[in-house]
Amino acid sequence: MPLRPITAIAKQCNIPEEFVLPYGKHVAKIDLSILKTNQNKPNGKLVLVTAITPTPLGEGKTVNTIGLSEGLNYIGKKAIACIRQPSLGPVFGVKGGAAGGGQAEVLPMETLNLHLTGDIHAITAAHDLASAALDSRLYHEERLGDEFTAQTGLPRLNIDVNRIVWKRVIDHNDRALRKITVGVGGGVNGITRQDGFEITAASELMAILALASDLHDMRARIGHIILAYNTQGEAITAEQLEVAGAMTVLLKNAINPNLMQTVENTPVLIHAGPFANIAHGNSSVIADRIALQLADYVVTEAGFGSDMGMEKFFNIKYRQAGIKASCVVLVATVRSLKSNSGKYNIKPGQAIPKEISESNVELLEIGAANLAWHINNAKSYGLQVIVAINRFPHDSEEELAFLQKYAVEHGAFACEVSEVFTQGGKGAEKLAEHVIKACDMPSEIKLPYPDNMSLADKIQTMVKKYGANKANLSAQALENIKEIEALKLDHLPLCIAKTPMSISADANLKNVPTDFDVDISHLAISAGAGFIRVYAGNVMTMPGLGTNPAYRQIDIDKDGNIVGLS
Repeated sequence: MPLRPITAIAKQCNIPEEFVLPYGKHVAKIDLSILKTNQNKPNGKLVLVTAITPTPLGEGKTVNTIGLSEGLNYIGKKAIACIRQPSLGPVFGVKGGAAGGGQAEVLPMETLNLHLTGDIHAITAAHDLASAALDSRLYHEERLGDEFTAQTGLPRLNIDVNRIVWKRVIDHNDRALRKITVGVGGGVNGITRQDGFEITAASELMAILALASDLHDMRARIGHIILAYNTQGEAITAEQLEVAGAMTVLLKNAINPNLMQTVENTPVLIHAGPFANIAHGNSSVIADRIALQLADYVVTEAGFGSDMGMEKFFNIKYRQAGIKASCVVLVATVRSLKSNSGKYNIKPGQAIPKEISESNVELLEIGAANLAWHINNAKSYGLQVIVAINRFPHDSEEELAFLQKYAVEHGAFACEVSEVFTQGGKGAEKLAEHVIKACDMPSEIKLPYPDNMSLADKIQTMVKKYGANKANLSAQALENIKEIEALKLDHLPLCIAKTPMSISADANLKNVPTDFDVDISHLAISAGAGFIRVYAGNVMTMPGLGTNPAYRQIDIDKDGNIVGLS
């Protein structure tokens, strides 16, 4: 189908013209004032798409999120997809693009993958403004000493140079920036200290953008961000530094979600892009709420597997915003389940072993244990689970039939082969019908721990859900727990920061690990976003480029068209 003007897509969604802020022909921001206009309308139903344990082969979660929304429209329902905005780091590093693919893709694909409306750059600017303000305050307080208050009228913050927790950010994979020295040379260059960069998607501001309910809520959350601690061990916030207002100003337009369309003209709201390891891995509360007011069904995805983004949807997003999913769609592929068997150690860019491409039900059955684990993990939150097998050309009918039977025998409400990549909405017709039936089933969200449970017990509860014997808390982690309790923030939910490549916290433990412990190195507070980060293992917040980065294939042809981005 030809692309339609974005104003026509907005009209298709019954979005009044005054709320549509066009960015060219095929993208628009939606003014969140629309929420007040539609606040008395009944909400549609939310479908949460997750996946098995990821592999470098990919499961097609975004493809199926887009394809399912097309499928629901294909059978006569009104559906909108809500997805995260791609980060330039993965786009130029490993993934290439993150717009779906084939007949289940967001268009214009290049626009989505490259900058879009500049929201991520706005987050970078707001985040680094706080960094600059913090180092400036440190410099001037050190320079003026006891005269600081007399000359400025400001109280001394007494920033502990060794306890500045707010790193800088940039939206690229750049391992050389993980650890840096700033203020080199001292004097007018500032205070020399150790610092580092994280990727912008890892910024707490990204999580705040995704969780804020409106502009004023975002402003309040930014004020609560802990930037550093003073020499007495007390938290220093963005509000105390008096930079929170200016940070919010830089994000004033970013808070409005972006409207685009799929190959089949299905509306898509794209907003925020928090990673699912050190943040909660879901698109924005605001986009979900707008979509739920406009559509019968809203299809959204959560990052990585059900032990990552899906877990955090319930434990963080649902707790804070009350947005309830009506069913879970679990995406799997034949080849990824074979890869999850534990018999291979596939790295990004490597050739796929021929055993994975050949029909092999015995190998598939071994890896299918990972599927069974994720089905039951998703069901433990109180919802029906539909398995979508994302079909590839080399999948045999025998393998597909085995998986369909296996999934239902292990607790799935239904299991369907998805052919959305080649057929678009038609390829998700049966899947969409199962989703509608599952959404109509009675359900009640079951959370694994109450807010008032102690932090230590929350951690033990969550690692045992992964199958671990227990969590081993380091001395640093125990000290962090005391600090969080002293700040009276221990009621906040957990955001477990671990590898996405295993149900455990060890990427080398494949399939369904057993008889293992999880080592917790430390905890950190995202006071503005409203969760506690619990670090299990070495979690990178600044990725690096591999030996065969995606940017090598990306270029401009003689006619000015972008090539190599998919």
